[in-house]
Amino acid sequence: MIKIKPRSEAKWDAVSLGEIMLRLDPGEGRVRTAREFRVWEGGGEYNVTRGLKRCFGLNTTVVTAIPENDVGLLLLDLLYQGGVDTSHIRWMPFDGIGRDVRVGLNFTERGFGVRGALGVSDRAYSAASKLKKGDIDWRKIFSEDGARWFHTGGIFAALSESTPEVILEAAEAAHAAGTIVSYDLNYRPSLWKAVGGKERAQEVNREIARFVDVMIGNEEDFTAALGFEVEDVDDTITGLQVENFKRMIARVVDEFPNFKAVATTLRDVHTAGINDWGAILYTEGDFFEATHRPKLEIFDRVGGGDSFASGLIYGFLEGMTPRLCVEYGAAHGALAMTTPGDTTMASLREVEKLVGGGSARVDR
Repeated sequence: MIKIKPRSEAKWDAVSLGEIMLRLDPGEGRVRTAREFRVWEGGGEYNVTRGLKRCFGLNTTVVTAIPENDVGLLLLDLLYQGGVDTSHIRWMPFDGIGRDVRVGLNFTERGFGVRGALGVSDRAYSAASKLKKGDIDWRKIFSEDGARWFHTGGIFAALSESTPEVILEAAEAAHAAGTIVSYDLNYRPSLWKAVGGKERAQEVNREIARFVDVMIGNEEDFTAALGFEVEDVDDTITGLQVENFKRMIARVVDEFPNFKAVATTLRDVHTAGINDWGAILYTEGDFFEATHRPKLEIFDRVGGGDSFASGLIYGFLEGMTPRLCVEYGAAHGALAMTTPGDTTMASLREVEKLVGGGSARVDR
């Protein structure tokens, strides 16, 4: 059983640590031929606390860094709409052209049919990547103000030599204050490519894993970021694939007994817009499977895993059964992929309706 602080003992339901970028979206077109882009905010760790705020109504805050310029203020303006508290943002001086710090950019195509989604990052030297140990007063956040849950992940860990140290410092402070720590492996080959690849990713993530209570990821994440192989089978997520993942998760928990829960999303890609979608949660010595959604129609798949994480965490924070926790996660992830952008546009009522078996009939 995961023991979580009662709401009366904490100012924050959830705190996240990570980089927030500007997503530049060419809509139905391609990055390489676009003449205009729609701008969103997004970041793997931030998306989780945004979902907990906007969809589930919880009190959340984000720890990140942003440069002091008008592009940083544009990002802040977008953050205001998300509703996540911004009081823990570290504002960094701007040198005039971004030699030292800048806002990271993420150019993202949704994909269509046989053409998969594409993400092109332009994020080196981002302000968040310059965060280092000692920059943040974690004792105030976790011990003085109080937080029930802390979430971060492998994207932030990959940004620089200093960011894993920030994660470890935060996780230690969270544990000392009785705060649950979750971590989404979120392996991105492009981030590790020039700094040691999978070998370095595994070195960093395995060190951080020792301080994690709830580990989250998909099949590629556990293999690439932690080094756990899963038998590859040509089957749907309702068949042998599920059993193979269960066996893998058992090995993960055996090596990292500190994990109170392990959750993984399952996806079988037919086309960019049609995926089989499911999820598994291991906790309290047992496995719990979410409702499998074969041939789920997807508008924009980016952020589906983050929304799964926020739905799952919401379930834990509300004291739900493990089966309901994974159902809320999978339902929220599915709904988030029906709208554009990295972040959720779903409501709690829509999630509850889907968890309860509701259909896509017109609601009026």
